[in-house]
Amino acid sequence: MSLPHLPPSGALPLLLTDKPSLRRAALARCAALDAAARVAAAEAVVAGGLEAASRFAAGRTVALFASLAKEIDTLPLARALDAAGHALALPAVIAPDSPLEFRRWRPGEPLVRGLMAVPEPVAGADVAVPGLVFVPLAAFDRRGYRIGYGGGYYDRTLGALKKAGQPVAVGLAFAVQEVARVPDQPHDIRLDRIVTERETIDCRSAS
Repeated sequence: MSLPHLPPSGALPLLLTDKPSLRRAALARCAALDAAARVAAAEAVVAGGLEAASRFAAGRTVALFASLAKEIDTLPLARALDAAGHALALPAVIAPDSPLEFRRWRPGEPLVRGLMAVPEPVAGADVAVPGLVFVPLAAFDRRGYRIGYGGGYYDRTLGALKKAGQPVAVGLAFAVQEVARVPDQPHDIRLDRIVTERETIDCRSAS
């Protein structure tokens, strides 16, 4: 079992300097991972995820996300967090231009397809304000900037949450989703950490 290697920092071709190209290239690397590598990666991020929850969300809700096909599987981490006594929530899309709503959820409870066809807790589930948000992404750099899927949901959500209590935002991804530099914009919200199967990156120490 082997993981695709990234090119050296700064070695990305000039073609890959815009967000759509970086997104496509990173997701192609994800798609190239075999099933064994995916399972191993999902298990490997559990330790980093538990450590982040213990440090930043003691007594507060931890928000995860229901993984899409190319994303790292969050279920092993969800089960570990639940077993450790952390209250969990998953995001729900309320409206296209609104922040996400986080609804209480535990592994094994039913999910439904939301407005963006992403699994989410049923309407009527208790709403929570998380102290730690695990964030999905298509690509990331070591400064904590991410490329999402173009909807802007997490930038809006993290911006709103920071006004209500400064939650910690942690990206959860495969190592192959790293790029040399994300072309960031003023409205982009930096992640505090990124956890991959290879390491935990402290983004706040990066320039």
